[in-house]
Amino acid sequence: MTYQSPLLVVKDINKSREFYCKLFGLEVIMDFGANITLTGGISFQTLDSWAEFINREEKDIAFGGNDAELYFEEEAFDDFVEKLKKFENIEYVHGVKEFPWGQRVIRFYDPDRHILEVGEKMETVCKRFLDSGMTVEETSKRTMLPIEFVRTCL
Repeated sequence: MTYQSPLLVVKDINKSREFYCKLFGLEVIMDFGANITLTGGISFQTLDSWAEFINREEKDIAFGGNDAELYFEEEAFDDFVEKLKKFENIEYVHGVKEFPWGQRVIRFYDPDRHILEVGEKMETVCKRFLDSGMTVEETSKRTMLPIEFVRTCL
């Protein structure tokens, strides 16, 4: 058995396609009308077809549960944050937050209130710390990453 991908139920598949393709640069690799798959392995299913698949009424399907997220990493984190500001009607879970290990992240909702997280790549975090004058050992301790990993970021 192999795991394939997450599937998100969406109210407007075209709106979701446009959002993910424009914001993340993903591309449609399969389009079955009521179901599409994007690069990266994310699939969308229309609300009406999903309700039929699971023998439920559309009203029984809840959005915005705040109980899961799709996680993306970005090397050019600051550039992504600026790009995100240009999108209309973005609802933020929270703005840029830096965690104790140094990684910066931002969380926001997609058009159907699925949580999306974009985090700074840990290689980028290490480079930022090393460029600021921290030693390999200090960077390893702060990021909780092995010294060998930090050295590869030099």
